[in-house]
Amino acid sequence: MLLPQPMAHGRLVARYKRFFADVALDDGRLVTAHCPNPGAMLGLNAPGLGAWVSPAGGPKRKLAWTLELVEADGGLVGVNTLHPNRLVAEALAAGAIAELAGYGVHRREVRMGEASRVDFVLEEPGRPSCWLEVKNCHLHRGGALAEFPDCVAARSARHLRELTARVAEGARAVQLFVIQRTDCDRFAACADLDPAYAAGLLAAAAAGVEVLCYGCDISVQDIRIARRLPWIHASGRP
Repeated sequence: MLLPQPMAHGRLVARYKRFFADVALDDGRLVTAHCPNPGAMLGLNAPGLGAWVSPAGGPKRKLAWTLELVEADGGLVGVNTLHPNRLVAEALAAGAIAELAGYGVHRREVRMGEASRVDFVLEEPGRPSCWLEVKNCHLHRGGALAEFPDCVAARSARHLRELTARVAEGARAVQLFVIQRTDCDRFAACADLDPAYAAGLLAAAAAGVEVLCYGCDISVQDIRIARRLPWIHASGRP
């Protein structure tokens, strides 16, 4: 997936009100960028971190820039939570996610349950439909472990319950974590920040929901889904 160009580099001054980030650009300008990330952004919101912003498209945008990447732990981290669905759409079209290949129809934003929409429904004659929910992951607190979520995620826990219901109906259901960083080689649910979600992920998996985790390759030009990472269970084994 190509990132909007030309990107501008600077230093993060402050991230506030969830969706705003002040960035001091290298050319001396101080700009306020849209921060498309509702999470806590732990470890990625400290003043002074390198940051890359993209020019906003469209006359209706109130802010002229969008925060795309943060430099942390020696690498680039994608913080735009709108990108994982786009990344997955491209990967599905290219057959780049082996576990999800072979479906000719990829429907997006399909109603699921009473109050949710699933990111994708994959369909192919002769196969059960596949309900696919995508989550962005960029929390890293040491070692090479990626974690989700970085704050209490009640909505995400509801999605797990609804995916479980699809399995009970005879469909296939998949929870896919897209890890927008390059320094992780495994994934775990973050039980200390949201024990209910961690327990819910284990319960969903036990009920037949498939858990997939994929890392990305990231540059200031593009991001792409690159490799499968193991999910580390509560037992400590993938």
